[in-house]
Formats: sequence, structure tokens, C-alpha cells
Amino acid sequence: MIRVVLPAHLRVLAGVRGEVELDVPAPVTLRSVLDALETRHPVLRGTIRDHATGRRRAFVRFHACEEDLSHAPPDTVLPVPVAAGAEPFLVVGAMAGG
Repeated sequence: MIRVVLPAHLRVLAGVRGEVELDVPAPVTLRSVLDALETRHPVLRGTIRDHATGRRRAFVRFHACEEDLSHAPPDTVLPVPVAAGAEPFLVVGAMAGG
């Protein structure tokens, strides 16, 4: 069971409270987690990844086990503690402005 923590605005959009728990078959990759998340909560399609390219949106970041995976390739295997459900996979809304 993969635990995904979403930023507040995406939790509201998806209608969830707290963490989202997903069944993701091994190997657990960035792509497989995001695919499972968008399958379970279709309203999130296009909010985390671009519809056309599948690339991460500019102001969204991914973290796992205190590691920034925002620029990692989509087929990057997530750390074992995340795949085992011991640690969450974090989707973070980046801050910008001046």
C-alpha cells in the first residue's frame, strides 16, 4: 500500500482528507504511483502532469524519503520505505513569487 500526501488544494479537489492509499504493483515508480492516483481520482488528471506530454507541472514537486525526485525520470523506482508503505510519497505545491 503506497501512501500519498497531496497539497491542500489537490486534497480539496479530489475530495479526500489526509493521505491517499493506493495499491501499486511492483516495481513502484513515479509513473505507476501517479497513474494509480489519477485512475482513483480522475479529477486530478492534468493537475499534477500535463495532459499532452505527461510531464510534471512546473509548480509541483515530488519527494520521497527526504529526497527531491521532481526532476527524476518517470520510471524511477521509488525508495523501498515508500514502496512498503512505511514512508509517504509527497506531492508538494511549490511556492513562487516575489
